[in-house]
Amino acid sequence: MEVLQTVFWSSASSRHGLAHRLSFSRSKANGLIAGLLDQGLVEEAGLQASSGGRRAETLQLAGGLGVVLGADLGATSLDVAVMRPDLSVIARHAEEADVRAGPGVVLARVRELMRQLLAGCGLTARQVIAVGLGVPGPVDFERGQLVEPPLMPEWDSFSIRDYLAEAFGAPVFVDNDVNLMALGELWRLQRGLPNFLVIKVGTGIGCGIVCHGEVYRGANGSAGDVGHICVDQAGPRCHCGNLGCVEAMAAAPAISRMAVDAAGSGGSAALAEALRQNGRLTAVDVGQASRNGDAAANAIIQRAGSLIGQMLASVVNFFNPSHVFIGGGVTQIGPLFLASVRQSIYHRSLALSTRHLEIQYTPLGAQAGLVGTGVLAMQEALRLAAARAGAPAMPRAQGTAGRRAEAFQ
Repeated sequence: MEVLQTVFWSSASSRHGLAHRLSFSRSKANGLIAGLLDQGLVEEAGLQASSGGRRAETLQLAGGLGVVLGADLGATSLDVAVMRPDLSVIARHAEEADVRAGPGVVLARVRELMRQLLAGCGLTARQVIAVGLGVPGPVDFERGQLVEPPLMPEWDSFSIRDYLAEAFGAPVFVDNDVNLMALGELWRLQRGLPNFLVIKVGTGIGCGIVCHGEVYRGANGSAGDVGHICVDQAGPRCHCGNLGCVEAMAAAPAISRMAVDAAGSGGSAALAEALRQNGRLTAVDVGQASRNGDAAANAIIQRAGSLIGQMLASVVNFFNPSHVFIGGGVTQIGPLFLASVRQSIYHRSLALSTRHLEIQYTPLGAQAGLVGTGVLAMQEALRLAAARAGAPAMPRAQGTAGRRAEAFQ
């Protein structure tokens, strides 16, 4: 089980590479890998680039193990995929959705899409190893339930895990969407960065925290809920009930409101024209106007970026990460937003905290959350199998699921 977990987290590993990562002798590693190959749990996936000698075989989890299902729910969208154990995507579907419609409506659609994608691939529910789901709200990871989510109150304490497990007979794991973005980036990096942050700026604002190579969820699963940090005590009332939260002042809805105000006051002809044509203004419209040189759009983006940077400066001073990755729909605004966030962080943070700090958009982009759902499903299924076998398991985050990954029995 320890070798399987290491293969999963080590993209394009060779026998020698795995032996080094596990601190095993070559003979021990070769013996274990040979056994896994014979059992059909690991497969060879082609030769690696030559480093001067015989080219090594690349190892990966066997495709015959089954598939994982992932669903990344945003406040206004859903993205569903069927993935192999190495997280390569077999089938994917994305569409608009409104989480305020409630769990019955939204999860019924998620379940239907998962079934359709499986059928389209010629697969059945029995081949599903595990299901991973990301949701835009605070999650009790142990129970797999949302807890008083501000954006989706009807979901409070709804048993997402039981609802989906009934359909697929596989373990279901639920986490906050930005935690899964962080998990996706951690997998991309093969745990190469032990301490970093992932910020999602969309309808809301959240933060995924990777500490010592693991996603940190806090005592009850609410770590990283930075959108409700106050940046102006005289600011507007947030949907959480408090005044001046950064989410109420700089997330996508706030950017849209500022754009409508600028269009209505005559401050921006470009935004006024976009409003006339579309009947509404989005952060993307603001970004387009900014790229065309609109001064009001530039000012809106700089204000939003500055407020988010103000909030992040406090987090950076407290946590001292090596990297801050920024994702979410607002990143479509363009480079001015990132520059404004950076300027605010560097201006307000301590010199030691930012000496080697890198701030950039998420390399996985819009796929980060969906990749994270696959990582969550596969990682936790391997941990369940390791626990059943009494084998050493990798350090785990808080929580477990009560069902078994049938494919690993």
